[in-house]
Amino acid sequence: MGDVRDNEAYEEELLDYEEEDEKVLDSGNKVNGDAVKKGYVGIHSSGFRDFLLKPELLRAIVDSGFEHPSEVQHECIPQAILGMDVICQAKSGMGKTAVFVLSTLQQIEPTPGQVSALILCHTRELAYQICNEFVRFSTYLPDTKVSVFYGGVNNKIHKDLLKNECPHIVVGTPGRVLGLARDKDLSLKNVRHFILDECDKMLESLDMRRDVQEIFKMTPHEKQVMMFSATLSKEIRPVCKKFMQDPMEIYVDDEAKLTLHGLVQHYIKLGEMEKNRKLNDLLDALDFNQVVIFVKSVSRARELNKLLIECNFPSICIHSGMSQEERLTHYKSFKEGQKRILVATDLVGRGIDIERVNIVINYDMPDSADTYLHRVGRAGRFGTKGLAITFVASASDSEVLNQVQARFEVDIKQLPENIDTSTYMPS
Repeated sequence: MGDVRDNEAYEEELLDYEEEDEKVLDSGNKVNGDAVKKGYVGIHSSGFRDFLLKPELLRAIVDSGFEHPSEVQHECIPQAILGMDVICQAKSGMGKTAVFVLSTLQQIEPTPGQVSALILCHTRELAYQICNEFVRFSTYLPDTKVSVFYGGVNNKIHKDLLKNECPHIVVGTPGRVLGLARDKDLSLKNVRHFILDECDKMLESLDMRRDVQEIFKMTPHEKQVMMFSATLSKEIRPVCKKFMQDPMEIYVDDEAKLTLHGLVQHYIKLGEMEKNRKLNDLLDALDFNQVVIFVKSVSRARELNKLLIECNFPSICIHSGMSQEERLTHYKSFKEGQKRILVATDLVGRGIDIERVNIVINYDMPDSADTYLHRVGRAGRFGTKGLAITFVASASDSEVLNQVQARFEVDIKQLPENIDTSTYMPS
């Protein structure tokens, strides 16, 4: 993570969940008190208006150009706005962020100096993006303040902000949030909504899981807990549930459904030394709005970006070797369309939402089927068209490709000589 952490050693080793007192872990009680049966919501409304949201929220939704809720929004929002605990797994680009942003803004009654909602995620870029979504949907709720906290920013800036203009909604990475809470700069005693985005990524890593658990124990017993991810293994689901009481669970149990509608997927067999020439040819031949090229290391991201710029391609890169300020500047530059090609490590493989991206190229094969799904999910978001091309340069690359095809029941074919632009370019 690289977040600034408390320098003092833990006074006592935090126990893992299995050894923890169940009573503490089950402290995610319902806001509305009554237990509600889990299961699917039987509502199939025609628009966001049917969710009976605040007029200010509906106005912001219209401004953002959203007309009809996605399937996951249909399923989750009606129960989430009642304060129910939620675990939600749904494929990338299906509007999970809007579920917790809208349901939190619907319920929150801002009190000066009190943090009412806490949203944790595993990377700074994702935290920044989620904060922007809260800002966007709270345009007509001027009394509701949102702030984002992550490492790489001077601690004093965050401490001064909390002291002088305390936000009602805090978005952040676990390391920095825990540091601020331990130093008593961030009070979590009034938190009513506790949300984890890309929850599997945080709970699978024991270090991050310990941080999340410690933060959780600083929040009140009575609160709403919501967790979201595109991939939730059967092993991690029980861990999620220990934070909650009788949550509504929405899973895409048939993993084949996780592959993205409208996304054309191909592979190219080639040698390691042929990758650069092939990439140049593809970028010349393909029509694209924006493209993300994934590589496996910081050094490869730097070198490939440099090479593309030398070949006069409008390229920019993001990787963990950059300063926080540089990463965000590059991210904004790409999101705003100033550059059309982004070379990146898996730092941007999850959750990052750039509407214009319609091609993803795996220059290096991802390490797992899950990572593949998250990467290609950058293209073809919310049911739009997109193209994913994967370079296969070794036996281990072929093995991962086979795992992807078996797990998601998808037949990925070799890239043909000529590909029909209309299959991947939005009309």
